[in-house]
Amino acid sequence: MYNYKNSYQPVLPCVNKYLQYRWDKNCYEMHRNKVKSAKPTINTTPPKTYNHLLVKLKKRQLEEERVSRIKRENHMLLDKMSHIMQTGGGVDCRNDYVKKSLGSEKRQLELLRITKENQCLLQRLSSCGPRYSVQVWHEQWLRNLQLMETIGRYPRQYTAQTKSEHKVTSSEDED
Repeated sequence: MYNYKNSYQPVLPCVNKYLQYRWDKNCYEMHRNKVKSAKPTINTTPPKTYNHLLVKLKKRQLEEERVSRIKRENHMLLDKMSHIMQTGGGVDCRNDYVKKSLGSEKRQLELLRITKENQCLLQRLSSCGPRYSVQVWHEQWLRNLQLMETIGRYPRQYTAQTKSEHKVTSSEDED
């Protein structure tokens, strides 16, 4: 075994190497013990479980309400079935209900009023005569044509003749 005491060189100046060696060795041993007994800084333990999170009272209450509602409905159904069994279960298929609208009378009156107004309007339109005369319109149109011929630079017959001649010459050119 190698003797460390003889080869020990203290870092700081000292009077006695042996004592310094023992003190340093003691400090080192204390340090090693502290390192071994040190607790981890990160908590890796599972979190606490609380009873109110495991029991879930609201869910249990809703389930109980649902079960009680189902029981009540089953009981009502059983009562109805027993009543049917006791009375013979006759079926009433008569339906005397007549559909009735709340505003049907008002709509009928409104429809009658509109129909009467339309008939009066039709009577007035068919009884009155026309205000414009087709004969007067035709006479005015002929007068306008005469004015256009006198105002125009070229007479109307002249332009009609040149157009017809132009068509004839263009058709001959094509042949």
